[in-house]
Amino acid sequence: MAENIEDITIAYEEDGQVVVEELDKEVLTKGAWTTILFRYRQFDPQQDDFGPERYLIRRYKKMGGTFRPQSKFNITNKKQARQIVETLSRWIEESEDG
Repeated sequence: MAENIEDITIAYEEDGQVVVEELDKEVLTKGAWTTILFRYRQFDPQQDDFGPERYLIRRYKKMGGTFRPQSKFNITNKKQARQIVETLSRWIEESEDG
């Protein structure tokens, strides 16, 4: 568990092999409840290589001085990511026009 937001990562190794490679992260909200958007790739042992980019939104709650994961939402491909971006953009534009 991380004590600082900057130390939170989804990078993961198993027996010296990187299983989850964190490519980037963006802290969306800070505080007792923190939301982070991650860009990552997962190792595929059948291909002996990393798969395509994926995205993950994860919420953390600070308890006892450390951030603990509370919920997550996996965006499994670029098509789904684009749909989310397009829908949110449309909704925001509609609410600003109204």
